[in-house]
Amino acid sequence: MSEGASYAAAGVDIEAGDRAVELMKEWVAKATRPEVVGGLGGFAGLFDATALTSYRRPLLATSTDGIGTKVAIAQKLDKHDTIGFDLVGMVVDDLVVCGAEPLFMTDYICTGKVVPETIAQIVKGIAEACVEAGTALVGGETAEHPGLLEADEYDVAGAATGVVEADEVLGAERVRAGDVVLAMASSGLHSNGYSLVRHVFFDRAKWSLDREVPELGTTLGEVLLTPTRVYAKRCLELIQELNHGDERPLHAMSHITGGGFAANLARVVPDELSVRIDRSTWTPAPIFGLVGLLGDVALPELEKTLNMGAGMVAVLDPSAADAAIQALAARDIPAWVCGEVTATPGGTVALEGAYAK
Repeated sequence: MSEGASYAAAGVDIEAGDRAVELMKEWVAKATRPEVVGGLGGFAGLFDATALTSYRRPLLATSTDGIGTKVAIAQKLDKHDTIGFDLVGMVVDDLVVCGAEPLFMTDYICTGKVVPETIAQIVKGIAEACVEAGTALVGGETAEHPGLLEADEYDVAGAATGVVEADEVLGAERVRAGDVVLAMASSGLHSNGYSLVRHVFFDRAKWSLDREVPELGTTLGEVLLTPTRVYAKRCLELIQELNHGDERPLHAMSHITGGGFAANLARVVPDELSVRIDRSTWTPAPIFGLVGLLGDVALPELEKTLNMGAGMVAVLDPSAADAAIQALAARDIPAWVCGEVTATPGGTVALEGAYAK
């Protein structure tokens, strides 16, 4: 008589999932805030909302995102404790651009086969990034999808909720002609454009991840897996430092992700204005040039796919530019004035000149 079907025989190991939860608990415990109620293991994460009573008119902001095909690099290198920064950065830095403080986050990991140690390493990175962002990791889900994903494959996504005072929301309606554009340095490719990057290096150039690349000063894999810079906490501190009392010189921010510099900045430029960006104000890291060179990728294609070295942008009154640069430098974020807002109608962003060598 044949043995009856079971969940385990179908490829889902509930015990492995339980072990993964046990291994990740110590990391999740570090990513908390005083408002978090309860611990890991409930059906829902709980957050004490009485903290919002101190707001005059609190607006909740929410964002969700994933890491994209950068997870393929982590899987090939069998290094899983850094991509959490990519996930958290992609989510919380979309919140901070409107001035919102990210309060709490949840994650979702699906995999072909739950390997507790791998799942714990992924969550470790997410938790450490949440600590850096000042947000709480209040829950998540790990799902095993045999037959849909290979045993060593996984994907990761997350969502976060933040809060901002209604009269302190940053955005296009605050932007004025004469404002300057302040770029904040990225840590590298961040988590966008990896389908193009992988095609160029692996399909066209036939490079391996362990290849030592003199231009990069290390291996290709090391550079491709460089974690996304998480700006949220430091940008919130910048907003608080500049926009106090009646003086609010910081008008808008833009997170430079998929779509590149121009397309993302244009989202906070009103129709009656435009922006000119001077490429000569910065030098993109070598990885960007290598993608263009090895893939014969035209500059416009590079610029609409990759961040080109600037992962976050602020639009502010020129009188506050020096203070903003100094405040960001004190928080280990290089920043520079890269352009200006003009009175030209259109709501467009034009990149002019050539990048500095």
